[in-house]
Amino acid sequence: MHRLSLVALPATAFLLSGCLGTVADVVTAPVKVASKGVDLATTSQSEADEKRGRELRKREERLGKLERDYEKQLDECEEGNRRACDDARDTYAEMQQIIPTIPVEPEG
Repeated sequence: MHRLSLVALPATAFLLSGCLGTVADVVTAPVKVASKGVDLATTSQSEADEKRGRELRKREERLGKLERDYEKQLDECEEGNRRACDDARDTYAEMQQIIPTIPVEPEG
């Protein structure tokens, strides 16, 4: 009986080594998942800067389109088109809302 336990002990140790590795993976899994979640949830400074830059470019593009439309509407308004005058007034109001949100470029 004593010999059987001497043979079984190394075999058992070998089998448990695989279990211990699995246990270690299971124990560290929540930490890995949580840290990955934090990485995905947080925005780096460069990502935030890129997002602000995209938003600013969209506002600038919108303002440029409104300015072009406004000029056309004014021309049609001067030719007597009342509808164009109303459209020009609406376009100008939208431009006035966008202008304060666009920073002034420094003169260089």
